[in-house]
Amino acid sequence: MPGTATKRARCATCLRAESACICRWITRVQARAALLVLQHPLEVANAKNSARLLHLCVAGSALAVGEAFEPAALEALLHAEGRVPVLLYPDTPGDAALAAPPPFVPLPPEQLRLVVLDATWRKSRKMLYLNPLLQHLPRLALQDVAPSNYRIRKAHAPHQLSSLEAAALALAQLERSDEKFRPLLDAFGGFVEQQAGYVPHLNSG
Repeated sequence: MPGTATKRARCATCLRAESACICRWITRVQARAALLVLQHPLEVANAKNSARLLHLCVAGSALAVGEAFEPAALEALLHAEGRVPVLLYPDTPGDAALAAPPPFVPLPPEQLRLVVLDATWRKSRKMLYLNPLLQHLPRLALQDVAPSNYRIRKAHAPHQLSSLEAAALALAQLERSDEKFRPLLDAFGGFVEQQAGYVPHLNSG
């Protein structure tokens, strides 16, 4: 009909415009630990966001969008299949607005669920504040983190990782197998190159 805006065709898998589809980078990985990604709503339409690719790569993973989750629904996501949830988040000592988390007790990966907050640092802290259940989860901190390959997005520090990079490193840490999860980082590298191609100045130098 005249005057009606034409909608761009979208890929049913990655949910992006078909011209910007990222499905070529999907590399299926079977993790022994379960993966739950809690994505802030502002990240959903961000072309530079890596959480959707992470979800599509890790078999059996779950992705839920929200800022303040309904407690019963969040509880069900966290403890599905009787797994023990652990939050991928750095320590925040002295932050009076957040409850002190319990210590992380290492368990076999098959018993764990890695919970990843997909948000900016400021928004992830707000998600913690709005969801007390997350505050009371034991936390996993990454070890020996190399500089990020996330050159398509501004970071405050070289070691500030994308959600995909952080999750891949955390899963590798839980399973003590860097090689198993290297394909995730390779997929992320391809994704970054594709996105950089849309921004000419990122390819200079």
